[in-house]
Amino acid sequence: MAMRLLPALLALLAAAPAVARAEIAVFTDGRILKVEDAYLAGGQIVLELPGDGRMVVPAVRIDRVVGDEVEEPPAPELRLDCGAGWADDPLPEWVPYRQAIADAARASGLHPWLLAVLVEAESDFEPRALSRAGAAGLTQLMPAAALDEGVADVFDPVQNLRGGAAHLRALLDRFGSLALALAAYNAGGATVERYEGIPPFRETRAYVRRILAAFCPRPVPVSSTTSKALAQRPSS
Repeated sequence: MAMRLLPALLALLAAAPAVARAEIAVFTDGRILKVEDAYLAGGQIVLELPGDGRMVVPAVRIDRVVGDEVEEPPAPELRLDCGAGWADDPLPEWVPYRQAIADAARASGLHPWLLAVLVEAESDFEPRALSRAGAAGLTQLMPAAALDEGVADVFDPVQNLRGGAAHLRALLDRFGSLALALAAYNAGGATVERYEGIPPFRETRAYVRRILAAFCPRPVPVSSTTSKALAQRPSS
C-alpha cells in the first residue's frame, strides 16, 4: 500500500488560481528582486513588479522564486546537520520510484532517504508537477538548474532525479551544510549568502525543518506533517 512521506505542497500551488502575493525572485547572477508574482510563459518568466511594472526574462536567468513572508520573530532553527552522504539503506518497496531515487542518490553521493524526502516535499512524487514559476518534475527543477545539470526532459523521472540529486550535491559542496544546502535548494544560493545562513522566509525555514525532521535520526522533533514511516527509520 502506497504511503506518502510528506504532504503535496508545490503541486497544489501550481494548480491554485493566480492571486496577488509578495515573492522574491532570485537571479542566477545573485541579484534578488521583490515581485508581486512570477510565472512561466514559454521559455520566459514574467515578473510582476510592485506598482504595475513588469519584467520578462529568460527562464534560465531565475534560480528560485520564494514567498516573501518573514518569520517575526524567527522560530528557533533546527540546527541538526546529520550525514547526507550515500549509505546502503534501501527504501521500502512502497516508495514511488525507489530504484531510480536510489540510483540518482548513489551517483551524487547522497543518502537515498534524503533524496526521497526531498522529492516528497517538492512534488509529492508527481513526475508531471509544474509550479507557476516553472519548477518542474519530481525534484522541481527550475530551468536554470535543469540546464546546469544537463536535463533535457524535466518530466522524465530518471533524468529529473539525476538532475535534482546533482543540484543538491552541488549546494552541499558549496555550503558545507545540509541545512544551508536545503535552504538554497528552496530559496536560491544567493539568498543564503546574503543572509549568511538560513533566510528568514517562513516557507524556507519550514521546508528545512520538515526535511531535517524527516531525514535525520531521532531525537529530532517531528512535526505533525512529517511521515511516521521516515521518522521511525532506524538510526545508522
